[in-house]
Amino acid sequence: MCHQTVSLVARHLEANGIPTVVLGSALDIVEHCGVARFAFVDFPLGNPCGKPGDVTMQAGIVDAALALFDSAQAPRTTVPLPWQWGSDEWRDHYMQVSPENLAELQRKGDERRAERQALRNAGRVRQE
Repeated sequence: MCHQTVSLVARHLEANGIPTVVLGSALDIVEHCGVARFAFVDFPLGNPCGKPGDVTMQAGIVDAALALFDSAQAPRTTVPLPWQWGSDEWRDHYMQVSPENLAELQRKGDERRAERQALRNAGRVRQE
């Protein structure tokens, strides 16, 4: 889910007496929204709880995020969590469009648009 949307929902919930913790990796967006408690992981977007299949990492991250309910002493508390993705090589290619992958990305986009249109035609997805 979008970091900004989650952050704005968290702000609304907090304003109405429901405590929240945001767990995410878009530091600039979440801090700009001013959430009460933010557990930051420096991971590729879409992986805030860790690597797929790494149950130990995932449980540790979730436990640390939930611990913010007890440990946060001030509003707008950001806690960088100590886990690392491993190699930082993902940064070099993350969401990169290049001549080498352009045709594949275009094909995937065309497939996705066709799938969405088929769902719309079947009445299973709201018209945009």
